[in-house]
Amino acid sequence: MSELDTPLQDLAAPEGVCYGCGDRNPHGLHIKSRWHADGVHVLAEHVPDARYCGWPDLVYGGLIAMLVDCHSNWTAMAYHYRTENREPGSLPRIDCVTGNLGIKFIKPTPMGVPLSLRAKVEGDVGRKTRVICEVYAGDVLTAVGDSVFVRVDTGALANAAHGR
Repeated sequence: MSELDTPLQDLAAPEGVCYGCGDRNPHGLHIKSRWHADGVHVLAEHVPDARYCGWPDLVYGGLIAMLVDCHSNWTAMAYHYRTENREPGSLPRIDCVTGNLGIKFIKPTPMGVPLSLRAKVEGDVGRKTRVICEVYAGDVLTAVGDSVFVRVDTGALANAAHGR
């Protein structure tokens, strides 16, 4: 199985508990992100469950934001592995957190249509990486994320958040 076939989440965080992409979260969405053959874009697909309906027959915008957030974060981490000529999951582990999440809703996103996410890094400065993520319902662009992710030590971040 090539890097293109294996989801980044399976390579770099098989023990993940994230609601969006963690395999170990029994209630999560289990998003799977993969490099595109072009080596620039990272792709994911998701079919929203009926419980994520906003208005009748439309996807809840919060779900779209979560998909963009999680997939874009994986795009940033995959980019860092690639720029360091390392395999995803190699040590030391690369983790990023959301610094800024921006979503522009272009058109209503219909329920019952597979969603495709297409993300790429637009630039990086130090620990910060800007990612653009397009969301398509079929062939229709419905939302665009423009977000910044920050490379961190998640253990130190959790300790700081808990005052340890």
